[in-house]
Amino acid sequence: MPSAPRPSTTRPFAGFEFLIAWRYLRAKRAEGGVSVMTWISFLGIMLAVMALIATLAVRSGFRHEFVGTILGANAHASVIPMARENQSGRVQRVLPDYEAVAERLREVPGVTHAFPIIRNQVMAAGEGANAGVEVIGISAADLAQVPLVADPEVAQGDLSRFNEGIALGSGVARSLNVGVGDRIRLISPDGARTAFGTSPRISAYEVVYIFQVGRYDIDRVRAYLPFGEAQTYFNRDGVADEVEIIVETPEEVDAMVLPLTRAARADAIIWTWRDSSGSFLRALQMEDNVMFIILSILVLIATMNIVSGLIMLVKNKSRDIGILRTVGLSEGSILRVFFICGAAVGVAGTLAGVALGVAFAIWIDPIFGFVNWMAGGGVWDPSVRFLSTLPARLEWGDVLSAVALSLGLSFTITFIPARRAARMNPVEALRYE
Repeated sequence: MPSAPRPSTTRPFAGFEFLIAWRYLRAKRAEGGVSVMTWISFLGIMLAVMALIATLAVRSGFRHEFVGTILGANAHASVIPMARENQSGRVQRVLPDYEAVAERLREVPGVTHAFPIIRNQVMAAGEGANAGVEVIGISAADLAQVPLVADPEVAQGDLSRFNEGIALGSGVARSLNVGVGDRIRLISPDGARTAFGTSPRISAYEVVYIFQVGRYDIDRVRAYLPFGEAQTYFNRDGVADEVEIIVETPEEVDAMVLPLTRAARADAIIWTWRDSSGSFLRALQMEDNVMFIILSILVLIATMNIVSGLIMLVKNKSRDIGILRTVGLSEGSILRVFFICGAAVGVAGTLAGVALGVAFAIWIDPIFGFVNWMAGGGVWDPSVRFLSTLPARLEWGDVLSAVALSLGLSFTITFIPARRAARMNPVEALRYE
């Protein structure tokens, strides 16, 4: 006996389901549609995704600029001697065999350069102004290995004349009211030793080079002197204060601490750039996480508009749902129709938000310039944020995380009213029609 025919089934997300969903999305309010609510949902998601991508781009730009400036204007690690007492009974931190230490450090795999420096703080006097500066004594060849000083954002003068004078950060030059060719005086309280005690040391130097690396706390305080001149000025004849190290992979410098310590063979410690800036980077990471959570809540609020719009759509289309169920559509088909309605709004809003967010990150300079002009200037203070400009760095990992968050929330939220529509009783839906 032949078996009874099995009820026909349709594949999920068939073409007619998309046609019905599209018909509902573009329906006018007079036809029972909710086009206004659809547009509100679309705009809300678009703006939320744009804000998320823009914030992530600025966050990545801050991190990249800070780390890049730290690594470009400073050594990746330093050999700092332990305090010791000299023949006169004074406690000092100096390396007497700095050339041998630097030579051994250069032989460590992964080290590209190692060089001695003198480091001290003095008072500088210029054209009617004074400022405290950090003076670093370094050879001309070694200074050329510091990327953001040899090739800064802005430079004045000639670095090849470094041995003839002094190099200043742009903030120091502004504080002292000096330019290239002017002379400044360095005043150190720990100067020449005489029979009557120690007298201040005052020396004048010509400004031969002015650099701007883009980080306020460097441009505002730093000055470079030739190494030999710094040894004489700071009473460091035959010794150095530190040996600085440049490595191939700065992000992995922590793994090189032990080899560097063994190579130094001195009563010293290895101080890395992560040791000096680690707390700041951790604070940035914590701020990144908090901002992502806050903006995720903003995206969630935007996607909630889809729920309200779909609930209104289901209510207005209850008669249509009853008819569709009567002519043979399954609960699954009804669910997919309304899921497509909500998901389409989420996808469209997400794509538009991605486009606007990417455009913001690419053209952030003219956009921020316009905002600064509208506010009358002074919006960005480098002395607070340590960077001369607002950075933005578009990373596709951030874009994908924003897209995944928006689409994930949109699809999850859409399922709730779509399931309610699918479980609607067709008899109840048509009772009063």
